[in-house]
Amino acid sequence: MKLFSTNTISVPTDLMPIMDIAEEAAAEAGGMLPKQVQQIWSAVEQLYRTGNHPQISFCLRRQGQVLLNRSIGFARGHGPDDTPDTTRLAAKTTTPICLFSASKLITAMLVHILDEEGSLNLLDPISYYIPEYAQKGKRHTTIFHLLSHRGGIPRLEGDIDPEFLFDKDEILRRLYTARAMSASGSQLAYHAITAGYILGEVIERVTQKPLSDFLQERVAIPMGMRCFNYGVAEQFRPEVALNYKTGFYSKVGTDQYLKHVLGGNLDTAVKITNDSRFMDGICPAANIYTSAEEIGRFFEMLLNGGEYQGQRIMTPETVFRSTLPTSGLTFDRSLLAPMRYALGPMLGNNPFGLFGPMTGQAFGHLGFSNNICWADPERDISVALLTTGKSVVGTHLPALLNVLFQTSGQCPKIERSQRRALFGSDPTVSEMI
Repeated sequence: MKLFSTNTISVPTDLMPIMDIAEEAAAEAGGMLPKQVQQIWSAVEQLYRTGNHPQISFCLRRQGQVLLNRSIGFARGHGPDDTPDTTRLAAKTTTPICLFSASKLITAMLVHILDEEGSLNLLDPISYYIPEYAQKGKRHTTIFHLLSHRGGIPRLEGDIDPEFLFDKDEILRRLYTARAMSASGSQLAYHAITAGYILGEVIERVTQKPLSDFLQERVAIPMGMRCFNYGVAEQFRPEVALNYKTGFYSKVGTDQYLKHVLGGNLDTAVKITNDSRFMDGICPAANIYTSAEEIGRFFEMLLNGGEYQGQRIMTPETVFRSTLPTSGLTFDRSLLAPMRYALGPMLGNNPFGLFGPMTGQAFGHLGFSNNICWADPERDISVALLTTGKSVVGTHLPALLNVLFQTSGQCPKIERSQRRALFGSDPTVSEMI
């Protein structure tokens, strides 16, 4: 076992033969210049040229128009350890890619939909819906606490067998009997996996439906999604993208950090997500598979006040409440970095945040390790960057930052008086942002 290694892929000089471009609107339709859109795409190409990502898919909408919807590379067969004779599968804009932790935001929005219709209340204790949860300091933990990463169970203590993640009933049993690490609401600590399973169970008990069915019924089908669900349906298995361990890999640094956040190392995380059992199951915090265009479509719906092409998914008021900050910039004891959260989404910041410079109004989510999806009301953009190289530290970092800089820099803020009603047609709601 190597203590330190660098893993990158070979990159051709000409990227056009390994690029897939879907239908795109002219830059002017989104209030931009062609050179601005090209500058953003050039930054994405430079990210691919670092060799850290076998596939990159990118989708940019501005003012409701798809200006970029492209993929580069290979969904399978072009990892750092693959040989030249390995069968390759070309990347497509429709290739299903695992969102990893960006799945949390979708699960959170399903909770908000149930809150909107009165089926649950965010201030209710989890134990109101799951009586078994009222153990060892968790009796008063609320749905609000879990959505804001203040539930006191950021991870399960002790060594976790990877096989454990394929047994939902055992995971829930362990969570029910786990002792809270801190009092509910007292500490901000990113709940990488744990909260998702509890919130998913709440949704299933309230709706009396499998979580995947509820997502299809309330979001995917009304929005015309092709592949947007927990796990991967059989018809999409032949085209799903595999994940690869890439970049600088240090057991002393990278693995220690990932074990602190996820409870496992990089190699384990990648192998689990390429396992068919992971694709068969439901992991509410980590295993929604979809394309960059479709997760971008979801954020476009949020940006448009909960409506997409005439289909009402949630009310503008619900979108507004779900994206309100729950605190200022606060040190996260899991991620070991200052963070801002809403009730589900991660939030941007000024002068620089997760989604680039001057993105204090932006909301979205990161996914392990270079998946970034967000919407920015000030710029009227929804963006999805999905990658299959699981680099934590590597040569890709400057290029990744440049994608964020170029996206924010080339998409100028829109004067408030000229913005569309980003949170719906209700002026009362629009005035609150």
